[in-house]
Amino acid sequence: MAKSGVASRPRGATSTGAATRQALVEAAIETLKSEGFAGTSARAIATRAGCNQALVFYHFGSVVDLLLAALDQVGTRRMQHYRAALGEVTTPAGLAAVAADVFREDMDTGDVAVLVEMIAGSSSTPGLGAEVAARIAPWREFAQSALEAGLSGSPLGSVLPLGEFSHAAVALYLGLEMLSHLDGDRSRATALFDRALQVASLLDAFTTSPPVPAAKEHP
Repeated sequence: MAKSGVASRPRGATSTGAATRQALVEAAIETLKSEGFAGTSARAIATRAGCNQALVFYHFGSVVDLLLAALDQVGTRRMQHYRAALGEVTTPAGLAAVAADVFREDMDTGDVAVLVEMIAGSSSTPGLGAEVAARIAPWREFAQSALEAGLSGSPLGSVLPLGEFSHAAVALYLGLEMLSHLDGDRSRATALFDRALQVASLLDAFTTSPPVPAAKEHP
């Protein structure tokens, strides 16, 4: 594979070219899921997309840049879904429940495999690690905004170092996804999310202030 770098500009600005690019990106996603990084070659991707493998290089310049485009598409899709799911969250329990739901969805769709395989490929492809790391960085910012929203009604929101906690949250989430993907067993991870939901529910109960009763008027 060629060295990674800045993704190439789209070529083939016609509707046919755009359709081919999208077909190649979708094929790269599915090939990463089923064949892993090592098996995701230009030939394998083109065969799945039903086109000539030369089009991989015509539209993207290299296989690595195509794989980065695939990772970008999966990341964008996941981020939009996460933001929508967290739209109404204002409590720790709500945040824990959404995290558990999206974790299960990630495992069901297989999207986590795309990131796992790209991380795995970083060890053997010069420059790829920096590209993958750059695409993980926005998730720390998202995690911090999610924690701020989930703790907005709790005193903890003003005392916890949310920047540090967001880094830990992303590391933990990615680690759980990778381990669950690699060993094919999500039960321990989902049990951990269930436990987190129990703890968050207790936290809600202890930190939510009861409404102050209105003063009674004396005759």
